[in-house]
Amino acid sequence: MTLPEKPETATGQGSAGKDTAGQPSAIRPTADQTTADQPTVAQLAEGYAAKAGLHRSSNGNIDVLKSAGGIQGIAESILPGLVFLVAFTITRELPLALILALAAAAAFTVTRLVQRKPLTQALAGIAGVALSAWLANSTGKAEDFYVLGFFTNVGYIVAMAISIAVRWPFAGLIFGFIRNEGLDWRKNPARVKAYQIGTWVIIAVLALRLLVQVPLYFMGDAGFAALATTRLLMGAPLYILGVWVAWLLTRPAPADKTS
Repeated sequence: MTLPEKPETATGQGSAGKDTAGQPSAIRPTADQTTADQPTVAQLAEGYAAKAGLHRSSNGNIDVLKSAGGIQGIAESILPGLVFLVAFTITRELPLALILALAAAAAFTVTRLVQRKPLTQALAGIAGVALSAWLANSTGKAEDFYVLGFFTNVGYIVAMAISIAVRWPFAGLIFGFIRNEGLDWRKNPARVKAYQIGTWVIIAVLALRLLVQVPLYFMGDAGFAALATTRLLMGAPLYILGVWVAWLLTRPAPADKTS
């Protein structure tokens, strides 16, 4: 950032950019200028909300399909796992099933390149599939394809629980800017509580995944089909449902109309 030169008023300074000996000196930004150059909490929250992928429909509710990335976004989250399940169930060949799952994820990346759409979701998807495939191939256990998802869920649960504890609930950071509340909701204890409840709803969805899927994982090969199936059913569709319920529970009370 280039600052205009102006006379210094501090003791020991002659003119801008020079000390009393006539030597150039660094022009340091003031505390206010330094603060202005750093992103505020509101700016960070607004940026995160903008990238969260949530969209409002014309009636003011969340557009569930669009928030899930549309048909293509849902397919990107479901198809690689479905291909892996079908291929392994039919062939019982783990390397082949893993390769086909990776190919399905890579196909979506290529499709987005052709369509000139943002690659963030597709690249995140293929990275997740690649790491999951590496884990399963390393152990030789098909069920290990789903281990990464368990740790991801735990990480989200911990982060959201912390956000509730420090009174910056996750749901508020996402929904507040979509509703044009910004961070003003933090000044209203009732709104903070509502967004804490909404965040608990999302946590409950993530915890439900673990409660159902982890026991199936420890069943080994006997529980593989059930684990893979519940992973598909409790993936993006259930998460978006949880977000939608949280949205409804955190709606602001209608303003009183007085005559």
